[in-house]
Amino acid sequence: MNVNMTEIMLPAFAECLVLVGIHSYLGIHVIKRKVIFVDLALAQIAALGTTFAFLFGINPTSPGAYWFSLGFTLIGAAIFSVSRIRNEKIPQEAVIGLVYALAAALAILVIDRAPHGAEHIKEIMTGSILWVRWETILTAAVVYALVGAFHFFFREKFLLISNHPEMAYRQGINVRLWDFLFYASFGIVITHSVRTAGVLLVFVFLVVPAIATIMLTDKLWLQLVIGWTMGTIVSMVGLYVSYVADLPSGPTVVSTYGLVLLLLSLVLYVVRAPRKAIAFRNLGIGFAVFLLTMGAFFSLGRAFRTHSHSKEEAALAVAEQTDSRKMLTVTDAELKEMLGNIHTVAELDKVFHRLDNPYQQFEVLKRLVEVDQKLGALHLIDLLESCRIPFIRQKALEILTTLSAGQNFGYDALKGPGENRAALQAWRNWWEEKYGRS
Repeated sequence: MNVNMTEIMLPAFAECLVLVGIHSYLGIHVIKRKVIFVDLALAQIAALGTTFAFLFGINPTSPGAYWFSLGFTLIGAAIFSVSRIRNEKIPQEAVIGLVYALAAALAILVIDRAPHGAEHIKEIMTGSILWVRWETILTAAVVYALVGAFHFFFREKFLLISNHPEMAYRQGINVRLWDFLFYASFGIVITHSVRTAGVLLVFVFLVVPAIATIMLTDKLWLQLVIGWTMGTIVSMVGLYVSYVADLPSGPTVVSTYGLVLLLLSLVLYVVRAPRKAIAFRNLGIGFAVFLLTMGAFFSLGRAFRTHSHSKEEAALAVAEQTDSRKMLTVTDAELKEMLGNIHTVAELDKVFHRLDNPYQQFEVLKRLVEVDQKLGALHLIDLLESCRIPFIRQKALEILTTLSAGQNFGYDALKGPGENRAALQAWRNWWEEKYGRS
C-alpha cells in the first residue's frame, strides 16, 4: 500500500510554518545588526553540543542531548554579547565567522572518535524534517511563542539596539546585557530548530525572508507579513518538489528559497531600473554568459568522462545477482545512485537484505516506506531488533512512530532488543492487524 503524500508531508509543512513564524522576525534583527552569519554560528554551536553528547553515548534526540545543545548555545550567546564593542576596530562579523569555523572544526574532531560519525554530521547539516512528529512541532510552537512574547514585551529595546545602536548607548541602555538576552533567546530557538531542520535550512529560514522583505519595504509589520507569506508558499513548493522528484526535503526547500530570492532580485532590478531597455539588455547578457559557462563545464565533463561502467552500475549489477546470500558492499554515494535507479518494491527489498551496514539499511527503508508502507514498517521493526547503534534506532523509531499514528508501544531506543521484545512484537501485531496477516 502506498503512503499518501499528505500523510508524510503535512507534519513537515507544519514544522516549516512554525520555523517561518519566528525566524522571519529574528532574521530582520540579524540583517539590521549586520551579523548575517550569527544564526549559522549559533546553529553550529548547538550542533557541537549535540555532538559532544553523542560522544558520551547520549542519543541526539534525547533530553540529555537537548540540554547539552542549549548549554553550548548559551555560551555562544555570551561570547557574541561581549564581542560587540562600541568603537570596534574588528567587525563583530569576523568574530562570528571565527566562532563558526572553530565550532565546525571541533565538531569534526569530536565526531571522528564516535561510531558512525559521518551519519551524525549529515543529520546535523540537513536535518530530518520529513519525519518530524506532531509532539515535536507542538513543543517547538510553544517555545517559539514564548520567545516571541518575550521579544514583543521588550520590543522597544531590541528594535532600538538593532536599528540605532549608537542611540541606545547614549540613552544609557546596557547594550551588552540586552545583546546577551537577544542572543540567548535566539539560541533557544536555534537549539530547537536544528534538531529537526538542520543547520542549512535554519540559516535559510532566517536570512532569505528577511533579505526579501527588506528589499521590498521598511515597515516592520509589512516585512513580517511578506516574510510569513513567502515562507509558507516556498515551503509548500519545496516540499512538493522533494516528494515528486524523490529529493531530500531540507536541501530542496533551501534551493527553492535561493531560486525565489534570485527571481525576486531580477524582477526588482527591472522594475526599479530608470531605463527598462538597458535593464532587459543586461539580463539578456547575463543569461547568455550563464549558458556559455554551463556549456563550457558540460563540454569539459564530457571530455574527461570515461566510457567504462561506473562503480554505481557495478554495484547495481551485484544487487541483481541471483545469489541472495551475496552481501552488498557499497559506499553511501554508490547506494544513493543505486536507489535512484530502483523503482520496485522487490528490488528495494533485495538491496535491504543484502546490506550489512545498518545506516545504509535505514536509508533503503526510508525509500521503501514511500513505496510500500506495510513492508517498510515491518523491515523498520526488524532493524530496531537487529541494530546495535542507538542513533540509528532512534531515527528508525521516529519514522515508524509517525507511520503508526503515534504508536510506539513503549519502545526505548536506548535499550537493547531484549528489553524491547514486547514492544517489537506488539508493533508487528499492530501492522498485521491493520493490513491483514500475510
